[in-house]
Amino acid sequence: MCIRDSYQLYIKFITFIKNNIILAVITFLLVLIVSKNSYSTEITKNEAYYYDTLAENWIYIFPDGNRNAAGPKFFKYLIDQDLSFNDFVEFNKRYCPVSGSLIAPGSEPAFISMNEVDSDNKVCGDMYRCCWPCVCDSMKYAKAMEISHKFQGIEERFTVMTIDNPCGKEEFPLEVNRDYFCIGEKMNLDQVFAVDQKMIIGLLHKPTSCNSSDLLAINNHPVVGQQCKIRNSTKEEELISGMGDIFIKLSK
Repeated sequence: MCIRDSYQLYIKFITFIKNNIILAVITFLLVLIVSKNSYSTEITKNEAYYYDTLAENWIYIFPDGNRNAAGPKFFKYLIDQDLSFNDFVEFNKRYCPVSGSLIAPGSEPAFISMNEVDSDNKVCGDMYRCCWPCVCDSMKYAKAMEISHKFQGIEERFTVMTIDNPCGKEEFPLEVNRDYFCIGEKMNLDQVFAVDQKMIIGLLHKPTSCNSSDLLAINNHPVVGQQCKIRNSTKEEELISGMGDIFIKLSK
């Protein structure tokens, strides 16, 4: 092989190395960009993200602006979206199942107990709520039920808060948009989500079977225990705090 041929082979080799180095660098930079974007997506999905998203979609969830006792509307809207289970759970922390109010980021849940549907068991868990009277109303008038649902192809089990079908009531609360809930005496399943004739109003977070320590802690709590005892023994027509008797009329 002559010197000229050797030189040309050397040039080809150097060019090959340079091209592959450039390709490797480009690939590395692309990986960094994708990783950074993925990381940014994760860290920006904080409580404010979930709150702001619901606020932005308020007009689509409540076209007439009436959210009274409309936790079921929020739940139906969210379960119909193509969400991961984690996002579904986080969104369900940003509205009150009883009042239908949005819940500001940073709000702490109340630890409550609820009767389980069709049993004498009590289920304990966290409830995100707008105000303390909603905690009392949910413990007295709503019941817990475990259900399953697929999120992005993955089946998950979770515990929901339910009330009986309210659509056959003669005294349906006037403050609530009946069309959101009912078609005649049947539930409007385009607007609400139901399982076994139970209307779902929201999610019970971190559910567990209540033990004696849980029930004692709830009973001794100054709000969930003491204030709720007073509220839940007050005549309905005398209730003025929270939703008054609106949710009670809807659910009992």
